[in-house]
Amino acid sequence: MKIGLFFGSFNPIHTGHLIIANYMANHTSLDKVWFVVSPHNPLKEKKDLIHVYDRLEMVRLGIEKAENIEVSDVELRLPQPSYTIDTLTHLKDLYPEHDFVLIMGSDNLKTLHKWKNYELILRDYEIYVYPRPGYEGSELATHSSVTLTDTPLMELSSTFIRKAVHDKKDIRFFIPDKVFDFIDSKGLYS
Repeated sequence: MKIGLFFGSFNPIHTGHLIIANYMANHTSLDKVWFVVSPHNPLKEKKDLIHVYDRLEMVRLGIEKAENIEVSDVELRLPQPSYTIDTLTHLKDLYPEHDFVLIMGSDNLKTLHKWKNYELILRDYEIYVYPRPGYEGSELATHSSVTLTDTPLMELSSTFIRKAVHDKKDIRFFIPDKVFDFIDSKGLYS
């Protein structure tokens, strides 16, 4: 089975993430997409992150009825900080029958050279790239392991959602209803 791994903090998950995952699962050669919830991205600030189990639960709630889309907590069981190459290696050891494909935005492709052992990722894994506003063109875009997809362009971000909640703005339709209820019931981001 060919499984796309969509790594992220998902702080919180929003409809943009879901549209990207749905596109990858249903309009590419992938059989499934796994949301891999990262406890902490080593290239990002940790101060704005809510607890990883809350983020994991929001992803579960957000994909409840999705076909071919699942959530993975694999990085919660690995040493911190979590590096993509270590997670990929661990998953390949656990599931040698699967082919894993990395899903990333064009913003991450531009900074891939900063990732731990990025050369091994390019050598050993396919990468499906979705467009991000303001991040067109990367010298890695023509690499043989990189596939640029026609995923709809999403300008929605988790940063926008967090700020809107903090500012008491209505965020319905930006996130799934059950995720909205979860954020509201726990008073997250306010």
